[in-house]
Amino acid sequence: MTAPIIVSALFGKADFAWLDRERRAHFPPDRNVLPAHLTLFHHLPPSIAPELVTRLRNACAEPPPEARIAGVLFLGRGVAYRVVSPGLDAARSALADAFDMLLTPQDAAPWRAHVTIQNKAPADVARTLRDHLESGFRPRPLAIAGLAAWHYLGGPWAPIAAFAFGSGQTIKTPPMPG
Repeated sequence: MTAPIIVSALFGKADFAWLDRERRAHFPPDRNVLPAHLTLFHHLPPSIAPELVTRLRNACAEPPPEARIAGVLFLGRGVAYRVVSPGLDAARSALADAFDMLLTPQDAAPWRAHVTIQNKAPADVARTLRDHLESGFRPRPLAIAGLAAWHYLGGPWAPIAAFAFGSGQTIKTPPMPG
């Protein structure tokens, strides 16, 4: 396949359900073609798929990284939950180092881990949601279950491979609408 590759972290079931409910509640419905996700890389060349799959499997042989939802981010026309995870940061850095010369400017820029729950909304709607979420926000743990690679298909994503932290075993990726 010649479609670019996206790499994402996979959430534990309960956290995925909560984050996806938040996304469905706040994302403009006509633009919401994906469930909740945490993107590590947005556009890797398809030619690296075999090496990337091996590196993801090896990274997932490690225990699951500790992570937490640490705050609310205002994106201008959207809102996200900020994710803090030194272990996930380290896994992403190792992948970025391995594919350094192939990274797009977006993927080479400093990474700010987050889960977008609203995007492409009017700025006033986004500010209102940010204020609402911040008013009741409490940091919470976030279960990171694995890593996955996907082909970007202009909206929906097609799975390439997914691996569970703690074993490096292949897991079934969550279904992508589309």
